[in-house]
Amino acid sequence: MELAGNSLQITGTDLELTISVAVEVSGSADGVVVLPGRLASDIVRALPAGSVEIEVSDDEAQITAGRSKFSLRVLPADEFPRVTEANGQPVSLASDELALALSQVVRAASNDDARPILTGVLLAAEPGGLRLVATDSYRLAIRDLPGTNVLEEGQHVLIPSRALQELARVLSAGDTLAVSLGERDVSFEVGGTRLTSVLIEGEFPPYERLIPQSQPNRLTVGREVFLEAVRRVKLLAREATPVRLAMSSEGLELVAVTQDVGQAHESLDAKFEGTELTVAFNPEYLLQGIEVAPGDEVTIETVDALKPAILRVPEHPEFLYLLMPVRVS
Repeated sequence: MELAGNSLQITGTDLELTISVAVEVSGSADGVVVLPGRLASDIVRALPAGSVEIEVSDDEAQITAGRSKFSLRVLPADEFPRVTEANGQPVSLASDELALALSQVVRAASNDDARPILTGVLLAAEPGGLRLVATDSYRLAIRDLPGTNVLEEGQHVLIPSRALQELARVLSAGDTLAVSLGERDVSFEVGGTRLTSVLIEGEFPPYERLIPQSQPNRLTVGREVFLEAVRRVKLLAREATPVRLAMSSEGLELVAVTQDVGQAHESLDAKFEGTELTVAFNPEYLLQGIEVAPGDEVTIETVDALKPAILRVPEHPEFLYLLMPVRVS
């Protein structure tokens, strides 16, 4: 925490992700102090409403609000890591558009640190715009931002999904976002917040090969009714039980059966073109794809019960969600 006049700069870092926030305060003496981040945050969050006063001596900081008073041992300021920032030329983006795109893509990234490449979100320059891609090898999310030119032609970067999750939380602080790209890191600045992340090194999987070129079967169903039906049927999909989608000219039937627990069935009106078939999916992955799909209707395009299925929105071709089926007996 660095105070200069009435401007307080608060910075936290774990060497891979750095977040810095500037706030206006009533300052009386300039200085720098390092506090244990999580404990200081928990204390301030628990304080009663009203002003908070922080007074720092040589080896401790006193935090006071109303009748509450805490003392924390401070850490050596000269041992705090030097924070580097991406030094590329800033490019402006619309915050709300990026926030929507992140909500549609980031959750598809892996949480398994054993495969660091898949924990990132790929940002790639495409003709006419920017593409965001994430996959955990079980599902794949793609979102195009037409007219958004952050990268040079043919350029791509891999940003940790954790950094983009934090970014999504602060995008509402301003209408526009400034992006600066360095050789090894990227910085985002919106409102008074600056977030800098180290880029992931390595090659992202050739995701284009996963997308079937032709899908002979096509189901069209209302997004909201489909979403609610999956949520209900999912209640009986326990212990890694998949949800089965039986598609035919009569519509769509959802089925979940958990041995020794019970089963759920629900029928929906839907338009189906193709050969009658049943495909099973991980219910959580299916649900997340429907949740982030824009529009009133979604389509599920399939080849057979074992090949990847594609969830699309007819009026929003910039969005695509690919889902691997689950093999069932």
